[in-house]
Amino acid sequence: MNELAKYLINNIYLDFQGGITLEEMRASLRKDDTRESRHLLSKLIEDKCVDDLLVTIADCLKESLRSGINEDTIKEQLVTYAES
Repeated sequence: MNELAKYLINNIYLDFQGGITLEEMRASLRKDDTRESRHLLSKLIEDKCVDDLLVTIADCLKESLRSGINEDTIKEQLVTYAES
């Protein structure tokens, strides 16, 4: 049982329900006047799509499954992505 649980947690696939467009993401970030939001907004404008962001965030959040994923965890990953 332990090996199966370990296998499943290591191979879990994390995805986001529903689609979000670049414009929707940009609109959300414009409402938040923080340095992090502005930095992420400029990264998204540079990338011209949200696909890389969503794949990267989902992959990085897998590491947090054992301890839990919450809004702060996701915000940390967004900041890290913007800085990459």
